[in-house]
Amino acid sequence: QVQLVESGGGLVQAGGSLRLSCAASGSIFRINDMDWYRQAPGKQRELVASSTSGGTTNYADSVKGRFTISRDNAKNTVYLQMNSLTPEDTAVYYCRANIQRWARWNYYWGQGTQVTVSS
Repeated sequence: QVQLVESGGGLVQAGGSLRLSCAASGSIFRINDMDWYRQAPGKQRELVASSTSGGTTNYADSVKGRFTISRDNAKNTVYLQMNSLTPEDTAVYYCRANIQRWARWNYYWGQGTQVTVSS
């Protein structure tokens, strides 16, 4: 069994910063992509930032220059540093990981963490 547990969300004023963490645990053989998504009320879930095990990262245009995704592969953990937050960043943030267990690869999701940015 695999679990992804996010932490670090909360309420912050516009212009502030938050750092999200997502730790994967369980019977994990290998992890490839680890990504952050978000879903605002009434909107579809969208990809915010992605990272490969080799260190390649990509960002949504809306967060480029403000958000940074990073990983600690030894701890099976991915982070999202969010700076210069705006009310438009308010959403539930989810991490997703592509994990190999035994001979199979599957995507797993965390439970989500709420980020609220006040104006």
